[in-house]
Amino acid sequence: MSEERYAYMISMPHHRSKTRKPMTMIGRAAQFGAFRALVGYEEEIAETGRLTDKRIILDEYVQAQINRKLQYLHDRHMQTENVSLTYFVPDAKKAGGAYKTKTGTVRKIKVFEGVVQFTDGAEVPIHDIVAIAGEAFEKIEEPL
Repeated sequence: MSEERYAYMISMPHHRSKTRKPMTMIGRAAQFGAFRALVGYEEEIAETGRLTDKRIILDEYVQAQINRKLQYLHDRHMQTENVSLTYFVPDAKKAGGAYKTKTGTVRKIKVFEGVVQFTDGAEVPIHDIVAIAGEAFEKIEEPL
């Protein structure tokens, strides 16, 4: 029914302003491009979809191995050999985190601060370390 009421409009000429230039297609699209009904929605979806790892709880045997290797480095003041530390970095926004590996030369182990400092200035918290590897540990007579 409503189609019949407005049928006369189809045959009418398109209105053109006499005082203004017609807007370009890009200009027409741009006026709607900035409109976002849900500000931050895309970022929130991306954050929700971002995967994190769970923190591994080490057993006593692995913790003892890590402690022995740290003690070995501390006692020997190893500054010439590369060591790889795998450690957990907690996520600031959600539960879990990520595991990273830092490879380099250990400058010192700051026992009171609880960090391993590399010669490049990077520091790794001791309580977050889950694995230590390097050529330095192959030279130890007793297996770690």
